[in-house]
Amino acid sequence: MLSGLAHAQTAPAPTAPVPIPQAVTVPAVPVQQVRTIRSLRVEGSQRVEPETVLSYTRLRTGDTYTNETVDQAIKDLLASELLAEVEIAGVETGDLVIRIRENPVINRVIYEGNKRLKQDKIGKEVKLAPRQIFTRTAVRADVARIIELYRRQGRFAAHVEPKMVSLDQNRVDVIFEINEGPKSKVRQINIIGNEVFSDGKLRGEMATKTSSLMNILSSNTSYDQDRLAYDQQKLRQFYLTEGYADFRVISAVAELTPDKRDFIITYVVEEGPRYKFGPVTVDSAIRDFDDKRLATALAIKEGQWYNAKAVEDTVEQLSETAGAFGYAFADVRPEFQRDREALTMTMNFHIGESNRTYIERIEITGNRQTQDKVIRREFRVAEGDAFNTFLVKRSQDRINSLGYFQDKFEVERKEGSAPDRIVLAANVEERPNGELTLSAGFSSLERFILQASIRQRNFRGMGQTVSASVDYSSYSKSVELGFTEPYLFDTNIALGGTLFRQDYNAFNYIGSDRSTTYSQVATGGQLVAGLPLTEYWTLSGRYTLRQDNVTLDESSFYTNGQCDPLKAGRYYCEAVGNRITSLVGVSLIYDSLNSRLRPTRGQRMSIGADFAGLGGEVKYARARFEGSKYWNVGSGFIFSVSGEGGYIHSLEKKKAGIDPVRITDRFYLGEPQFRGFDIRGVGPRVQRIQLTGDPLAPGGSTQAMVTGDDNVVDDALGGKAYYLTKAELEIPLGAGAAEMGLRPSIFVMAGSLFGITRPGKTIDFEQAKDASGNLLFNKDGSPTLLPKQQLDASNNPLFIATGGANAGAATPCSVGYGTTPANCVGTSINTPYTTPAFYERFVGDSAKPRLSVGFGVNWNSPFGPLRIDIAKTLVTVDGDDDKLVTFNVGTQF
Repeated sequence: MLSGLAHAQTAPAPTAPVPIPQAVTVPAVPVQQVRTIRSLRVEGSQRVEPETVLSYTRLRTGDTYTNETVDQAIKDLLASELLAEVEIAGVETGDLVIRIRENPVINRVIYEGNKRLKQDKIGKEVKLAPRQIFTRTAVRADVARIIELYRRQGRFAAHVEPKMVSLDQNRVDVIFEINEGPKSKVRQINIIGNEVFSDGKLRGEMATKTSSLMNILSSNTSYDQDRLAYDQQKLRQFYLTEGYADFRVISAVAELTPDKRDFIITYVVEEGPRYKFGPVTVDSAIRDFDDKRLATALAIKEGQWYNAKAVEDTVEQLSETAGAFGYAFADVRPEFQRDREALTMTMNFHIGESNRTYIERIEITGNRQTQDKVIRREFRVAEGDAFNTFLVKRSQDRINSLGYFQDKFEVERKEGSAPDRIVLAANVEERPNGELTLSAGFSSLERFILQASIRQRNFRGMGQTVSASVDYSSYSKSVELGFTEPYLFDTNIALGGTLFRQDYNAFNYIGSDRSTTYSQVATGGQLVAGLPLTEYWTLSGRYTLRQDNVTLDESSFYTNGQCDPLKAGRYYCEAVGNRITSLVGVSLIYDSLNSRLRPTRGQRMSIGADFAGLGGEVKYARARFEGSKYWNVGSGFIFSVSGEGGYIHSLEKKKAGIDPVRITDRFYLGEPQFRGFDIRGVGPRVQRIQLTGDPLAPGGSTQAMVTGDDNVVDDALGGKAYYLTKAELEIPLGAGAAEMGLRPSIFVMAGSLFGITRPGKTIDFEQAKDASGNLLFNKDGSPTLLPKQQLDASNNPLFIATGGANAGAATPCSVGYGTTPANCVGTSINTPYTTPAFYERFVGDSAKPRLSVGFGVNWNSPFGPLRIDIAKTLVTVDGDDDKLVTFNVGTQF
């Protein structure tokens, strides 16, 4: 770096960096008697004028001087911080010459070794800068500032060595060589004086954690002085919630180890006695309130252990109660009376006199695009109404659920023009509501995905939603257009419509190979209308008209132009066809969630029924239920439980061995909604297991089942009934992780899919018998099955021709070739046309709950929403397909 600097200048090369001297030597002045200054001049000045130099001294021509006068002049000049060296000559003769060397000018300030703190952050704190005068005092001050910056980061071992490089024209480069050192961790936390609670329990209440393998991912293991004060407050809060009202932290000392790498923190505490609540009363100056009834409704009771948090919650409860009756500015003050002998805390909640409050006006600011009416129609109160805390809170939740504005929006309360007037201020901060997505991704469900979509959730600022999307993957394709008007003609009626075309390929797995079974193309549209019945209840109706065309690959599943059950399975052959579904449905919805996008409290429930049969070829009735509830359990933890279920019943006549509900209309369960299971991994299915060996081999059958995944065809059939429940706890992370959109959670899930008619066998294989007519069994106990000879349309046994021009063709002739047994021509002996025996099992049709547990992470990654789940199945049923890890990226979940 320094050689590069020398090359950039035409002057002589700079010297090597040298440590900045810490002191300047002042020449001694010989002791002599009082003399008179005959002349006075300055030598060595370049930038500083001689008059400026003389102005810093008391030396003047004609004045007398002594040794002390000369010494003081030198000190004054050095104190000006303009000069690096000062010497006064001619003291003996009275012709004084002040020889000076000016402090250099700073050319550059360079930082070396700084990795944790960037140069721009350090540069904001230091005072030295290019074109300023270099002084030792400024350098020492800047070194102290840099070290303080590192200490704020917990790096108490940081060391800064200042150096300078001399350049021409009395300029210097200042170099700060920084050794950042490791972060100073908290090695140990000692607590002295605690008897009731263990050290481990109290450390668990603190934000600061000790450096250990258990806390390797924690960012709170470094020492922070502010966190030390916060931990003292946390300790006090904990003891106050446990009834120890006299608790205090006597001292908190943080000691740095000699190597400056670790801290040892020691707290000395005094717990004091534990208190219980004494009599709990309410004293209200508001005449509308009954003091005794209010006191009876309080959560805290006499005889309970004292809890400061419960007192705060009670104050909030009484304030909310007063607000619900229109007293927006009710003053609720808890009054304590401590009895140190009885160890009780008598509580009286005083509600000060207050006027009933009315809403003077509702102010809406910050909305540049969104029309005022879109926000105002979500308010549950209007100007002139009596203030109501509950309705204002509900208004706030409804605005949050729109998703148009900043997170955690709150309605602010301001004093109005009179004591009984209040102003509600909705200061919104609009977020972008238009979404244009062009993405490619990969998921364990869809493989490679291409997606293009555009959606505007606040179209024209009127709260309307318009959308268009195109999705393409190896196994599904779709195009969809949609529009929703939430307030039709400014009435409280929502109306929306969707046009769609969906091309879906069903599949099964043979080992790790995914094989397409049937293709379903759906084309249609849907109209949905919603009518609020009350604040929380909504009635929704819908009408769907769709055409489903189900096909099978003829080259893979057809024989002689007909769907072959031996290749496809009779259940898939029965689904082939083109059908129109005309469906009308209705749902009753209860919704009290505080946000529809990311709820943290409240509940939602939906009960729906659909009827297909108003025209079209498909006739069935279907009922579904969904419900969820969320709790904010404190400290950022969100706990939720959810459940759903459904049942579908055909209105068509039943046929033997055929379920009247078509395979395309049934429910399916698995990835992604049931974590821990593969796609369609739960519920009824038919498995075909290959057989090897000769069933009639001399000495006994060698037939055996090949049960490896690569040899089993597994076809999911769906179910007519299902249920699924989930309990999940979302775990908060630090602020940095929250900004990245990381939201981990743990969960447990239970569910099942069941209820279809047992499908008839695709083919019945004859069980082998011995010479005495006894049934034969294989070594594993399974029946020995013989190959099935194929029949023609007239039920004649079929053979494979072995000779002539028709060799390899199917024929009813055992000898020669012909189209009927009566016209066989030829002498070649044919081989029977047989289907190799296989086992066909119907499994999984059980209402028994399947159970899985696991953890997952949601991440708003740069590539799109990402969800990763690791789930372990604990309870399964024969035939279920589990899956440990699932993920999706580049598509919505």
